[in-house]
Amino acid sequence: MGLPALERIISMQRERRRRQTRARGKLPPPPPPLSQLPRPPQRIFCGSIASAPKRKSSALHLQQDGNSQGAKRMKYLPILPEDIWWHIHSLMPMLDAARAACVSRTFMHSWRRHTSLTFSEKTLGMDESVCEKDGKARDLTYKVANISIEHPGIGVKRVRIEFDDYKTRAYYLDRWLQIAITTGIEELSVSSSMCQKRFKFPWSLLSEGSGNSIRYLDLSWCAFRPTVRLGLRSLTQLTLFDVHISETELACLLDNSFSLQQLTLMWCSKIVRLKIPPLVQQLITLEVLGCKRLQAIEIDAQTLSKFFFCGKQLVQLSFGEALHLKTVDMHSRGAVCDARANLPSSLPNLETLSVYSYCEAVSTPMVGSKFPFLKHLTVKLAAAAAAAAAPDYDYCSLISFFDASPSLETFFLNAFLGSMHHPSILGDPSGRRQMPEHRYDKLKNVTIVGFSSAKTLVELTCHILDSSKSLEFLTLDATQGYDYLRCSVNRSGKCFPVSRDVILEGRRGLLAIKKYIKGNVPPKVKFTIVEPCSQCHVVEL
Repeated sequence: MGLPALERIISMQRERRRRQTRARGKLPPPPPPLSQLPRPPQRIFCGSIASAPKRKSSALHLQQDGNSQGAKRMKYLPILPEDIWWHIHSLMPMLDAARAACVSRTFMHSWRRHTSLTFSEKTLGMDESVCEKDGKARDLTYKVANISIEHPGIGVKRVRIEFDDYKTRAYYLDRWLQIAITTGIEELSVSSSMCQKRFKFPWSLLSEGSGNSIRYLDLSWCAFRPTVRLGLRSLTQLTLFDVHISETELACLLDNSFSLQQLTLMWCSKIVRLKIPPLVQQLITLEVLGCKRLQAIEIDAQTLSKFFFCGKQLVQLSFGEALHLKTVDMHSRGAVCDARANLPSSLPNLETLSVYSYCEAVSTPMVGSKFPFLKHLTVKLAAAAAAAAAPDYDYCSLISFFDASPSLETFFLNAFLGSMHHPSILGDPSGRRQMPEHRYDKLKNVTIVGFSSAKTLVELTCHILDSSKSLEFLTLDATQGYDYLRCSVNRSGKCFPVSRDVILEGRRGLLAIKKYIKGNVPPKVKFTIVEPCSQCHVVEL
């Protein structure tokens, strides 16, 4: 609910009182609309309204719920219980809520109890030059000072601070955080600009019990350097995005976070060795992305259920007694080889495994250890892998995963552009290899995206058909999997453009399917072939 809705309420109330007055034969001149009323003096935080000059006006008193006899005769706001007005006010965006407080004593009372605050250039009515001109800088300083007067922070639950201008950060972020971080706050999000000189978050505001009520903490592009343990006992979700914090300083933040359930670290370049302390016994999800100096991760949380890692290089992983870890998603160089060689012995209860490799070895190792409960396997081989070693990579080495996973139900393979560089089975006089006989009794659904005429890829598909009597669905996608960008669903009415080589290899993949695969598909299997668009991707072989 914003100012337009407030004006409608005032207009309806005004019309009702006008009819009552007309019935008595006395019709005073109509008051001006809300948009034409003079602005209040510099007293209340209300965006650009706070900078208006001081002036006296009876019309101003008419909108302040009983400040004069005239206002008593013509109240603009309907008479409603105070808790209803508080609820209406809480639904407004912050800027509208503050402006409404400027024109109504009722809304002023509820503004002081507003539970959600957002400090940004938009909500403060600032433009790009606000800190470059002395007059506007003084005006901004006055606004910030009045926030603590008109809204002391009591009852605030959610605070979000977003600023891109470094000068604004340097002068005002500390003050806003002092206003925002009060007893009872539950959600705090601070995002400043990307600069070499980072804003130093005043971590002491979270000590001595001030942060005990915080459940959600999200910090971006700042430095967080605590020297003592913090008491974030209620913290359930922590996100650090490009924050300068070392592993020792992170330990000060985590040691007393007994309720932490989700931890996300993105591009935190100061962390070398990440250790999740054993006291964090409610952690369910751990996400680590782009921490370029990270070398090792040690996890002692027995309740951990989901782990996501993305980085250029593999790191040393130690899962301790992570008995409940069921989902692992790894994106890095050599992820397929590493997952097969090192994960089975440390994660016996793993059910879902996704590996995305940027550069894979010639083949996946054949290891004796097993994934006894693995049900869902996803393997993605990126184009970078194709450029490095894809012509030598043997897709049939993925059979090692099948042999190690007696409970496997679904298998998804995305070959991307890699399979294009493999020797084609078409025209190969030796035909396809015959693989040792195996049985995959629970495998039901297989999807291969980026299917081509690559010999080892065709051989892998044929092996799955020969060994999986329980198979119910088989999908071979001879495109690059851009279903959401096809002409049938794209607003432009055209498919996502792809290179001529990709289209040609897709056509060769279709020929390989017809020659080597289609005849081996059992009738009970629902067989789906996704072909390149015949309208948008037309080329001659």
